[in-house]
Amino acid sequence: MGTFLFVTDLHGSRWKYERTLGLAEELRAELVVNGGDMFPHGRLHEEQARFLRDFLDPLFARYQAAGIRHLGLTANDDLRAHDPLFESVCGKYPLVGNLAGRCIAVGPHEFIGMNLVTDFPFRLKDRARMDARDFRFPPQSGRGILSIPGGWEEIPDWPAYAGTLPTIEEELTRLPEPRDPARAVYVLHGPPSGLGLDVCRGGAAVGSPATLAFLEKRQPLLSLHGHIHESPEVSGAWKATIGRTVCIQPGQSADGLAVVVGHLETMTFERRILADP
Repeated sequence: MGTFLFVTDLHGSRWKYERTLGLAEELRAELVVNGGDMFPHGRLHEEQARFLRDFLDPLFARYQAAGIRHLGLTANDDLRAHDPLFESVCGKYPLVGNLAGRCIAVGPHEFIGMNLVTDFPFRLKDRARMDARDFRFPPQSGRGILSIPGGWEEIPDWPAYAGTLPTIEEELTRLPEPRDPARAVYVLHGPPSGLGLDVCRGGAAVGSPATLAFLEKRQPLLSLHGHIHESPEVSGAWKATIGRTVCIQPGQSADGLAVVVGHLETMTFERRILADP
């Protein structure tokens, strides 16, 4: 496979989506991977649905017309209630794929995605899980909520409810198995712990020990992450290694589009920050 682009945490920024496609066309990239948090930020049902219908659908049509593959997944800020609509929009275009919980082959490589993240303080819990059974919850900002069509389901005791769900550790083991881990690319919205890819403003590291252990054991070719927008600026790290596995977390800048240009055959990667045109 030739050139590919990786972006994440665009949160409905239309110019960043446009710039990503423009760069893919300019570089003659074969593939764009979107690592999650695709829709406009905030718990607004109709705004996210309208963005899917009115912007992402025609954007994906342009990817199809340009002959560029697009693989993406929803993540913790993208309301789970809109997953069926996202699946329907992706399904209209042969070159567009929903990676969440799936394995999609692109040439000799297989891309495997997971959009769940280790629990955080925020109320929206659509994608939040305990990292492992001994997980300690961070202080919560209020009762948890889950999105349902047109509204919300409140969870009065979120830690107790979360204890009934599979953990990140368990969900990782349920992902599809690649034929050859040496050619597998995992797209996991939450970053692993301990590599400098998970550092919040203020210095707290909030990555997933379960993800770190999974990658240490599986040793895929590459893992792609997002979630903590500011981490590369705070820690100075956007790329790390776990044994033979290269891990990338480009973050997302308030000042421009953060994008990684990659080549899987040579395993070379470049992080760029592109200004709003």
